[in-house]
Amino acid sequence: MLPSAQGASFLLFFTLHPGQLLADVLFLVLCGAIVYSLLQIVAASRYLAARPPALQSAEPISILKPLAGLDLDLEPNLRTFFEQDYPAFEILFAVRSEADPAVKVVTALQREYSGVPSRLVVTGEPPYPNAKVFSLDRMLAVAANDLVVMSDSDIRVTRDLLHTIAIEFQDAHLGVATCPYCAVPGPSLWSRLEAIGMNTDFWGSALVARMLEGMQFAVGPTIAARRRVLQSIGGFARLKDYLAEDFVLGKLAVEAGYGVILSSFVVEHHIGTATLQQNVEHRLRWARSTRRSRPAGYVGQLFTMPLPLALLVCAAAFGWWPVLPIAAVVRAAAAYTVSRRVLRTKISWLLLPIEDFLGFCFWIAGFFGNTISWRGHRYRLFSDGRFELIPESHP
Repeated sequence: MLPSAQGASFLLFFTLHPGQLLADVLFLVLCGAIVYSLLQIVAASRYLAARPPALQSAEPISILKPLAGLDLDLEPNLRTFFEQDYPAFEILFAVRSEADPAVKVVTALQREYSGVPSRLVVTGEPPYPNAKVFSLDRMLAVAANDLVVMSDSDIRVTRDLLHTIAIEFQDAHLGVATCPYCAVPGPSLWSRLEAIGMNTDFWGSALVARMLEGMQFAVGPTIAARRRVLQSIGGFARLKDYLAEDFVLGKLAVEAGYGVILSSFVVEHHIGTATLQQNVEHRLRWARSTRRSRPAGYVGQLFTMPLPLALLVCAAAFGWWPVLPIAAVVRAAAAYTVSRRVLRTKISWLLLPIEDFLGFCFWIAGFFGNTISWRGHRYRLFSDGRFELIPESHP
């Protein structure tokens, strides 16, 4: 059967002008990326416009802190949780063994802040693939309160964290709250680049998702939740096989009918310094796990990259070079709004375009491979977001 005249004309144009057609397609994608950057500005403004009510009663809160080794600045990070300006809270810490160097830091702080109820839980070796989830499970079993705040060891907060959480959980429908974080880098270049990506692209995308579809997930190293909500979704045992357990926690809470919000409290996430190899392993772990947690959302991350897209358009059709400064201005405006206004942190304008192109490369790399490195071990990722340890081979 002969093709139609229209189809024949298209094939002829594609054959004679493949570069122009590619430029047209890339231009359309770039237009979508520019619109998405503008949506980030709108989403950030809407987030900032929300104001929580006054606190009516100080509900007791349990803080759960899983620890593993002597992380950078562990002592000052933990100290900020002991110094909460809140009348009723306890802190629980979990380590695998009493030989963990974090134990000395915890016991010293317990002596210094003897008026703050606290407890150290020794869990033993975790039977769960996700060791952090096992630590949280053991701490929740002995926690005294219904409202719990789960926070990683590299988090630093101001004195009003618990006060803000208590205000937000006055909503009886609320089940889970995610605290946005400002990534604080170490001195290495790779750490600074990664922090820029977190403080612009990642939270810009999360804010847009919040605006368009509501919070259908939880993310990050500080999450508040009610014990009864955790129990209703099957407890931490339901999360033990997932690498992105935070995302799955929020997703399951929404499916169970509970509210999930992005908290108004911003924490500091001290990501520390990193070598090139460590940074590559972490970014690949992040990309590959995100692709399995939100496959469609991962593909859509292309629209968060206007600068690389603008360069590709110019490479395909140099006459369209004006799109480059337009993309740069819109990208800068979105990055400033998210990082400066929402997360209240500065941004390195010289490193921003470098991070944009690195992020584009890691986004492409995330489509390939199904293994990750985490705390000195290799794991295999499955298509549903679960993962398992790859046994070490010995001669």
